[in-house]
Amino acid sequence: MRVKRVKIGIKSLEDVLEDTKEAMKKLEQGEKIKSEKGLYFESIEGFRKALTPKRLELLRLIREKQPESIQELARLAKRDIKSIATDIAILEGLGLIDMKRKKEGRRESRPTVNYNAINLEIVV
Repeated sequence: MRVKRVKIGIKSLEDVLEDTKEAMKKLEQGEKIKSEKGLYFESIEGFRKALTPKRLELLRLIREKQPESIQELARLAKRDIKSIATDIAILEGLGLIDMKRKKEGRRESRPTVNYNAINLEIVV
């Protein structure tokens, strides 16, 4: 089973700005900065808004049915294309799906999910 590891944290805007300020100081001094990958939200409510039950269902549908396009995914989910496109953009931005874009012919995008589970590490 392939697992997608996602580090999720809750940080206030002030904390993010302070982290940025410290990183800039280190850069000015010629120090290397350790890159930290993860998703950060201002609150648990923000996290809940990003990873809704409908979006989790889309991840399952993509993994199981492997639709060839966003239109096909909308048909499978029995939802309108506009809401699917919005959810896909958010999930792609979060790094939870990959979009395979065709280079020739009609410009269709194929969503892919290459894992069976998401392992969340919540930083406090």
